[in-house]
Amino acid sequence: MTAKAKRRVLIVVENLPVPLDRRVWLEATTLNQAGYDVSVICPTGRGWDKHYEVIDGIHIYRYPEPDEAHSGAVAYAKEYLWSLWHWFRLARRVRRERGFDVIHGCNPPDLVFLLALRYRLAGVRYLFDHHDVCPELFEAKFDRKGLLYKIMLIWERMTFACASVSIATNESFREIAIRRGGMAPEDVFVVRSAPKIEKFEIRPADPAMRKGAGTVLGYIGVIGQQEGMDLLVAAADHLIRDTGRPDVHFIIVGFGPELPNVEADVARRGLGDHFTFTGALYDEDMLRALNSCDIGVSPDPKNAMNDISTMNKVMEYMTLEKPVVQFDLKEGRASAGDAALYARANDPQDFAAKIAELMDAPERRLEMGRIGRARVTERLSWAHSVPHLLAAYDRIFASMGRG
Repeated sequence: MTAKAKRRVLIVVENLPVPLDRRVWLEATTLNQAGYDVSVICPTGRGWDKHYEVIDGIHIYRYPEPDEAHSGAVAYAKEYLWSLWHWFRLARRVRRERGFDVIHGCNPPDLVFLLALRYRLAGVRYLFDHHDVCPELFEAKFDRKGLLYKIMLIWERMTFACASVSIATNESFREIAIRRGGMAPEDVFVVRSAPKIEKFEIRPADPAMRKGAGTVLGYIGVIGQQEGMDLLVAAADHLIRDTGRPDVHFIIVGFGPELPNVEADVARRGLGDHFTFTGALYDEDMLRALNSCDIGVSPDPKNAMNDISTMNKVMEYMTLEKPVVQFDLKEGRASAGDAALYARANDPQDFAAKIAELMDAPERRLEMGRIGRARVTERLSWAHSVPHLLAAYDRIFASMGRG
């Protein structure tokens, strides 16, 4: 791509800072390596507190992170209005300093289309990066629908209506874009959330992290209301106390609003010696923790959102040759196949039974790990998503007469 024809992209993300958001960072760096000028607007947080910096050629503009809404319309309004104001403020700065031809909006929330509308008359196109199904996310988080659920359906429809191209994390999301979003099939591209294999090196376990346990279970990810950590703790309790399997340890890597409640639940049940909460870990520290585990667990309960969502942690376990225990979810099976055992929906006792089954079968664990690694390398790694991401961008620039 010549300097004169260089394509300029502004990525907007609200729920995590960059480069902590692994999917967004892979997208940004992939586009940069393909010759695009890439700017990102995102919140601060988790140690990423500079309001402006350049990392690996990506120009990152950050704003003070909003308080995450956990209940009620007022809380959501505060969070989203705060973010909207900063998106508009920083987009003016990016437009002045670097320019952009495409706004690449990552949900949640489904509100970046408002920023895209602001620049539409100037010829800027909108590419929607569909990370979460927000109406179903609301339902899973609060176990109800109601007015806010209906509002989120409206926002979702307006998002798709404003987007020239949409990228979906899996085939289920692609179906929603076409069926519920009204997008033409040729304008929807599947760009899976997947690890970059070279970043996930298989290494020996760290004995200090294993705490002398015979079997170590690992969890990595957000610790929120909808991730099923209460079910995991209940499964651990059943495994250790009711089935007499105390020789286990759980390494919990991650952060989120529910972390204090999960830690309190573990303490209340007297399971503190069986759990290590590391907080957020990155790069070498994250690899050290995950490589010290024998089995990866994904306790996300079956609901309207999780059933059609691809879980990053499952892909990461598989990349490191870890067998997986998860509940029986549609996209969970699509990702893991025979690399996982599937417990009955939202049944912690059956989840514990599946863990025990793998504890007693070390050779099966190794075989499942090899199957998982092969699935990633042969069809699911980030390298397989790169052509689809670049094709989506070729499509949107072609719609601007710049194919």
